[in-house]
Amino acid sequence: MGRNRLEAFSDGVMAVLITIMVLELKVPHGADWEALRPLGPVFMSYVLSYVYLGIYWNNHHHLLHMVDRVHGSILWGNLHLLFWLSLIPFATGWMGENEAAPLPMAAYGAILFMSGVSYEILQATIVRAQGKNSKLAAAVGRDLKGKLSALLYAVGMVLAFAQPWAAFAIYALVAGIWLVPDRRIESRVNPHEH
Repeated sequence: MGRNRLEAFSDGVMAVLITIMVLELKVPHGADWEALRPLGPVFMSYVLSYVYLGIYWNNHHHLLHMVDRVHGSILWGNLHLLFWLSLIPFATGWMGENEAAPLPMAAYGAILFMSGVSYEILQATIVRAQGKNSKLAAAVGRDLKGKLSALLYAVGMVLAFAQPWAAFAIYALVAGIWLVPDRRIESRVNPHEH
């Protein structure tokens, strides 16, 4: 199987996830600035999650352009990633509705952590299918950025129980680290495929 079907399915899932999240933003019952105040934490959670889904969509796009042929293990690895990403709208809503509550903030971090782990698994599955000398293996290298992200998520999860807003700041920091597309892979993608 080619990668186009896998990419189209994944794109559709991510579009649905963003749609679900935006539908959680409730219209305020009032026409003044005070009516918007309760939406602040919900909106901040939405923005952070939107950025995360955008990062995953962008890097997933580049990752799949390194795939020549899709195997069953790659399909399952991709479904594993989409499972964890599908929990982001739930965690976003829970965190936003319970401003600075420790457990929702930690759960959000756990879902981000598992999303990162599942992305690493998908990446490793593709490298295994294509070989250690593949373009993707060369591009990924030791993946210090991925390892640093996992460490920061773990710190954020623990910190959420003492300083929830500090945990939120760590999650935002990790998003900032990944906001720029991963040039290691992008530089090796065939320019004619873009």
